[in-house]
Amino acid sequence: MSTNDTPEESGAGAEGRPPQPAPAPQPPQAPAPPQPAPAAQGPAPEPVQTSADGPPAPPEETGRQRLAAGLWPPRVSRAQLIVALLLFVLGLGLAIQVRSNSDSSALRGARQEDLVRILDELDGRTKRLEDEKQRLEDQRRELESSSNQAEEARKQTVEKERQLGILAGTVAAQGPGITLKITDPTGQVESDQLLDTLQELRAAGAEAIQINGVRVVAGSYFSDENGGVAIDGKKITQPYEFRVIGKPQDLEPALNIPGGVVQTLEKEQATVAVTRSAKIVVDALRAAKQPDYARSSS
Repeated sequence: MSTNDTPEESGAGAEGRPPQPAPAPQPPQAPAPPQPAPAAQGPAPEPVQTSADGPPAPPEETGRQRLAAGLWPPRVSRAQLIVALLLFVLGLGLAIQVRSNSDSSALRGARQEDLVRILDELDGRTKRLEDEKQRLEDQRRELESSSNQAEEARKQTVEKERQLGILAGTVAAQGPGITLKITDPTGQVESDQLLDTLQELRAAGAEAIQINGVRVVAGSYFSDENGGVAIDGKKITQPYEFRVIGKPQDLEPALNIPGGVVQTLEKEQATVAVTRSAKIVVDALRAAKQPDYARSSS
């Protein structure tokens, strides 16, 4: 059919079909109510990955979460415990070693000549002990080989009595030694420092000692009294003068060792003078005391 046909021609061609009814008009629809805007929320949750073969997979952990899970709770094996214990023991040993090495020592900063003098003093003490041992062995051989053992025993008894008298302070003595003079202008020297001086001299081999006219023996004691010093209850005044019989080559170095008597007294502003002598006389005597309870067992 051509588009140029008139309506009459169109209607004439459709005479064989019944006319179609016109469609009913649709009622107007009400507009849909506006939907409320969604409230502001945090970041949208990560979409859950689903699997066609099973339940949804859990969300992937972050790096911080994996690190925290690896550190806590700690997982310690037996080997790690043993290694930690060994490291602790090693650290403790190193700390003790460092502490012992850091302790102050008077000999650490000593000069070479001071160290040599200390070694000489030790050698001197060793030699004195060896001489004493040899002397006692000689006495034993003389007693065993002497034809007149009673006379030999009497001689040795007299010699022993003389030696004990010197040690007890009941007889005078003379011999080589030193004189130690301590001047204390500030009055800082006390009895304990004089006692330390006496002990150092005895350790160096002093055999007889006299301080300001007082004979010092094994039972002597020192005390502070009225701003001064007393020996066996007798007050002495400065300068304090020690007369000491012994080997000068051992006595003087013993006083001058680093951190020894001389340095200690000089720290108290005292003046110390040591003089060697070929003859020292110790003539202060002590009365022989009769023991109250002790008796000879022979």
